[in-house]
Amino acid sequence: MKTKTSSQLGVVLFILLIAELALILLSWILSAAGVEGVRSLLSGEGVRWFVGDFARMVASPLLTWLLLLMIAVGTFLRSGLSSLWHERRPRIISYRDRTAFRVSLVLLVAYIAAILLLTVVPHAVLLSASGSLFPSPFSRSLIPFVAFGITLVSIAFGLISGRMQSLSDILAALTYGIQRFAPLLILYIFCIQLYQSLRFVFM
Repeated sequence: MKTKTSSQLGVVLFILLIAELALILLSWILSAAGVEGVRSLLSGEGVRWFVGDFARMVASPLLTWLLLLMIAVGTFLRSGLSSLWHERRPRIISYRDRTAFRVSLVLLVAYIAAILLLTVVPHAVLLSASGSLFPSPFSRSLIPFVAFGITLVSIAFGLISGRMQSLSDILAALTYGIQRFAPLLILYIFCIQLYQSLRFVFM
């Protein structure tokens, strides 16, 4: 990420750290004062919760969605699809790129059609037991479906356009987003920890 963005992210992380420390102190004060419904993070229960449940708190569906979206966005950027809408460059698209774009578009339509067959037809396998779409297995997997579709179309475009020529190129594209947006993972850990701490103290 760019230096300015990294600096701003550092400020956000610092604020979240201060908030976590303030919450720890506040929970101890309120608990010592006998405020009902408040648990101290410095108590034996609080320490056991923080240490014992830390991995479980971090390993939430949000982390999975974040990783999948980072992979999808990174693959999209490395495939060259994003360059087709780059405003600073002249819109001169080569024949190979046009062909790659058409094939990718057909693949996207086929992917959407396959999802529709699994969701909108009567007794579709991705509907809930009552036949509803929300909530259902489909709604719980909506982010993975979107991420996989973007990744699939991006790889197809990259291969046909020649920007990806080997398995190593595909692997580089799949990991590009994680490398570029890795600071977001740190932000996620700080945010989820503060959120879970608030729940522990006041709920």
